[in-house]
Amino acid sequence: MMNTIKNNLLLAVYVLLLFVGATHAQTYKYGPVEKDFTAYLFAYFSNNDPDGEQVRYAVSLDGINYKPLNGGKQIISSDSIALKKGVRDPHILRSADGKYFYMVLTDMRSSEGWQSNDGIVLLKSKDLLHWEHTAIDFPTRFPGLTGFDRANLHAVWAPQTIWDEKEQKYMIYYSIGRHDWAYPVGEHIQPYFKLYYSYANADFTDITEPQPLFDFGSAAIDGDIVYDSKNEEYVLFFKDEGRSTINNGFRTSNGVMRATSKNVTGPYTAEYRHLNFDKQQAVEGSSVFKLINSDEYVLMYDCYTKGYYQFCKSTDLKNFSFVQNTPTGGDFTPRHGSVIPITHRELLALTEKWGIPSGFDLPAPQNNPVLEGYYADPDILYSEKTKKYYIYPTSDGFTGWSGTYFKTFSSDNLKDWTDEGIILDLKKDVSWADRNAWAPCIIEKRIKKNQYKYYYYFTAAQKVGVAVAEDPTGPFLDSGKPLIDFKPEGVKGGQEIDPEVFYDPKSKKSYLYWGNGYLAVAELEKDMVSIKKNTIKVMTPDHTFREGVTVFYRKGLYYFLWSEDDTRSENYRVRYAYSKSAIGPLTIPEDNLILAKDPTKGIYATGHNSVLQIPGTDEWRIVYHRFDRPNGIKMGSAAGYHREVCIDAMEFRADGTIEKVTPKL
Repeated sequence: MMNTIKNNLLLAVYVLLLFVGATHAQTYKYGPVEKDFTAYLFAYFSNNDPDGEQVRYAVSLDGINYKPLNGGKQIISSDSIALKKGVRDPHILRSADGKYFYMVLTDMRSSEGWQSNDGIVLLKSKDLLHWEHTAIDFPTRFPGLTGFDRANLHAVWAPQTIWDEKEQKYMIYYSIGRHDWAYPVGEHIQPYFKLYYSYANADFTDITEPQPLFDFGSAAIDGDIVYDSKNEEYVLFFKDEGRSTINNGFRTSNGVMRATSKNVTGPYTAEYRHLNFDKQQAVEGSSVFKLINSDEYVLMYDCYTKGYYQFCKSTDLKNFSFVQNTPTGGDFTPRHGSVIPITHRELLALTEKWGIPSGFDLPAPQNNPVLEGYYADPDILYSEKTKKYYIYPTSDGFTGWSGTYFKTFSSDNLKDWTDEGIILDLKKDVSWADRNAWAPCIIEKRIKKNQYKYYYYFTAAQKVGVAVAEDPTGPFLDSGKPLIDFKPEGVKGGQEIDPEVFYDPKSKKSYLYWGNGYLAVAELEKDMVSIKKNTIKVMTPDHTFREGVTVFYRKGLYYFLWSEDDTRSENYRVRYAYSKSAIGPLTIPEDNLILAKDPTKGIYATGHNSVLQIPGTDEWRIVYHRFDRPNGIKMGSAAGYHREVCIDAMEFRADGTIEKVTPKL
């Protein structure tokens, strides 16, 4: 009876942990992160004519100099998305989880008057090419809300979106003008504007009732909120549309103002910091974005009376220096827009759809690398359960190999890879280590019909751990302690890293290999989360062995591939040996170098690989990393953590030896 209760309690705890892991996984980020971005996308409209009040795109490699896509023509027809058949002020955002892009716009046709605007448009996309839309007319959506009726509402302008981390919702904020707020300025009546906000629903198709965000005391419009992580505060840039006084030589209503708050919903304290450099020049539509892999921010704004955009830079979001203006005229006349960073693959998709702009230096398309961004140490799996391929890499691009999480990528064809998100986060999921997430490997075990388990071995803080899941994409549950945190007897140097798991089809045993500077092996227990310590054996091939062993079986032979030299070296490369047993002894062919750099193609540091047999065939692939191309060779030692994942064919001679692999683009 007690055993039954104990087992039931253990089962309940395990189920609870799996539930927590599953809930946790929902908050993990999918898609690219900053290290993966290579270009910028600028969404804008072009002028006050009906043809100009359309969404347009431009692209840039440096965040300052842009070239319009589609010859400067629209990429979304306003007629198809807006109640007023015109849109302005596009604000574009990549979702916090990386799955979607959101865009919000002013629903307006200015040729019908500046009071023709009563709503906004919400857009959602998975690829920046195809957009779902919802138009929201405020008097219709909020009937009976005081001041928002058709007769009193003057305008709803310039919506923008930001992720509210506290509420776990998207906050859409915008400028509201009402006739009952208007006040006289000389002989004219000046509309009074305030900033309001709503929350979007989960589908990004509706918003909650407007709530006050910021009242400047006059006409505050074109709000733009950015989080300052250094000072842990939100910074609101906006235009004071109403005041027209001279302050220290600046015409106040012409400038970009700054306000701050500890909470995204306020209250905001205005600082009256003027960021305009042409003292008498009217500006609007400020937008701030961070430069890729940099501490610098760009503040850009629309100099709408001059016909160009002005760009400034800052490292503290307080003090900005002028950079340059966009050219005037031609096919690029941007008005009130916004910018997001994009990946190389997203850039290729955009230029494939709308053409490569004249004078834009687009890198040539290539099949390698197969993953977007910086990744390394790839382990590949074909899952019998899902009939898909999976790559499990090190998340690279972090200084000194300091990454702390692991992702996986899936594919049906080995060409098109889907980011399945973070599957294990050391800081959240692992109690015994929180740094140096490196070089994972995985094995699929069939438990019974249609039931599988996945054992994921990984390096953390120079130790080897193991986590378990019931699907290739997790959630993975860590065992709670390191599996390998010791040196085998007789080993003096090296590190306990780079695990490799292998199932021996002849002996029906499973083995774990590991080591840097040495190669060790041990038989795994049937639970796959512990080893038989009395089976530990050191089987270092020769002096060329550095790390990253991978093991596979083919036609009676066991193959052992490893990396030579240092991953920071352009000469990082792959050698091999073979054996008639999973634990040696090893036979090293006379010419056993099978993968190395090719300077004629700009390919360097080809190493730390895994091997895949295409199911049901004798076709094989080698999956490895190399320096980022073409910039890695110029980075010095930093190239060792700016690596990219590639796949090439691997072939065998009649005697079973491996042909040299030609690394390809």
